[in-house]
Amino acid sequence: MELIISKLYELIKDTTNVIEMEEEAHRLMYGCFTSLVGQVFRELDRVLVSQRLAEGWKRERTDSRSIQFIFGMVTFDRTLMKNPNGQAMYPLDEWIGLRKRQRYSPLVEVKVAEMASESTYREVAHTLEAWTPVHLSHQTVGHMVKVVGKAQAQADQDRVAEMEEATSLPNGEKVEYFYAEADGVFIRGCQKKQHIEVRHAILYEGWEKNGKRISLQEPTVIMTTQPVDAFWEEVQTMAASRYSLEETQVVTNSDGGNGYTAERFQTAFSQSKHQVLNQLDAYHVAQGVNRAFPKEEKGYKKAVRQALKVHDLDAFKLQVDTYESTLEDPKQIEKVQRFRQYILHNWSRIYDWREVVSDCPKDARKLGAMESHQRQVSFRMKKRGMHWSAAGGEAMVKIKQGIQNQTLRPAYLANQQRSTRKQRDVKKGIRVAALLRQPTRASIGAKQGRIPLYEAHSSAMGYLVKSF
Repeated sequence: MELIISKLYELIKDTTNVIEMEEEAHRLMYGCFTSLVGQVFRELDRVLVSQRLAEGWKRERTDSRSIQFIFGMVTFDRTLMKNPNGQAMYPLDEWIGLRKRQRYSPLVEVKVAEMASESTYREVAHTLEAWTPVHLSHQTVGHMVKVVGKAQAQADQDRVAEMEEATSLPNGEKVEYFYAEADGVFIRGCQKKQHIEVRHAILYEGWEKNGKRISLQEPTVIMTTQPVDAFWEEVQTMAASRYSLEETQVVTNSDGGNGYTAERFQTAFSQSKHQVLNQLDAYHVAQGVNRAFPKEEKGYKKAVRQALKVHDLDAFKLQVDTYESTLEDPKQIEKVQRFRQYILHNWSRIYDWREVVSDCPKDARKLGAMESHQRQVSFRMKKRGMHWSAAGGEAMVKIKQGIQNQTLRPAYLANQQRSTRKQRDVKKGIRVAALLRQPTRASIGAKQGRIPLYEAHSSAMGYLVKSF
């Protein structure tokens, strides 16, 4: 401590301004801490080697390793050993939880992935270099994104597999109403004219009001670029693992496109004994009206909207047919025909669910949260002409899913958590290392004369009690 204080005095004396002083103090702080952590690792390696030798292991050699932590680069020596079965390993690496050839700590990797979900890879690398001693390239950022995203994807696949093998559904939370919305958004692939669909679903229990702000209650998202069947398996597994929907009225919302039909929702939430309600997304209906009727000419658009609102099929056909007869542009006629076909195909789904159920909740609102939630994907993955590989796109959406569901870090650390037995060994090793580093007391020399046996025994016991 005195050495650090003296160095701080020298910093203040040698620097000419506060900014320079703070930057140098910042580097000093990181340097001191990384040196201390490296020293602790070396001491722990010494303790582990002693324990393994007592268990019949053999020492092979000592190698150096460097790990980039969030507080700096830590370099330390650790010992390669062979167990009685002849298997070689580094006890310290296995004890700490470091992967083979891992250069960055788990915290650095997961923090980089979390930052990359909002910023470009180059921006992440620049920000870390400006605020921390972590230096990496944008290619390394991309590699970390794939590693962390793959962990979340694997956790989702494992959950699906466990649900398929289970003999019964878990006892989840029971709710009166349950809401689900799903849609897709396309991002550019790496090949020419290639597009990758990000399938996106959001599950929630209702709405919460905080002043004038309305938010979803207990939202859970599912995102993937995998085929549509795999997507709906994840949706069904996510709902079944958290809720018991047997007595629940499920209300769903989608645009009715390929892969997001009412039948898909019915299958995903088939555990409910009630018919799953599926309404056509109001945003897509309004978007179709605006495309088919670009101008408020002669009141056709207003009349069509009114017909849709009161669910009057004859009035809708009359207004659309009359408007089409006035057109001469083939492209505009085609737009009107596509709009008519879209509405007629989904006519039974055009309704407000609150007018269909018998006991509507007091705080019930219209469904249609999907469009705003999809901005999280489009803002990050579609701006500035971005292109994505299949692996990179899947990793990114899984990271965004894990952040929103608060499952990213547990999924990433799933294979790096210590078991209860191993954690006991860790605590024991730390205690032994601390005892080995206790300072010895200076000798006061031997006194002439004889010490009675009882006094000698009492003195020794007192020293041991103080030491422990």
